[in-house]
Amino acid sequence: MELGFSEIIVVILAIIVLFGPDKIPSIARDLGLGVRKMKGAMEDIKTEILKETDNPVAEIKREIEKVKEAAKEYDPTHELRRDLDLTAKSKTDQLSDSHQGPVSR
Repeated sequence: MELGFSEIIVVILAIIVLFGPDKIPSIARDLGLGVRKMKGAMEDIKTEILKETDNPVAEIKREIEKVKEAAKEYDPTHELRRDLDLTAKSKTDQLSDSHQGPVSR
């Protein structure tokens, strides 16, 4: 909502007629004080909202870092190597058990 110059003059004249020239400074002071209080309240609300929304984000970031660390420590090839070693060892054992010496022809 924008006010033109002529509309502002009409509003000022209406205020002077309604309240008189003596009360205008105190009304302006009270109005300025009210605006400052509203701005302060808005800043407080904004700070609270940011604080509340920041906590879950920070918590999620910490959880992501924990998962990354756990992923670095986890080695899926370890179990595969162990299984391969066991399989190779069992095959070696089977071959050595079935071997009865040199075959003569």
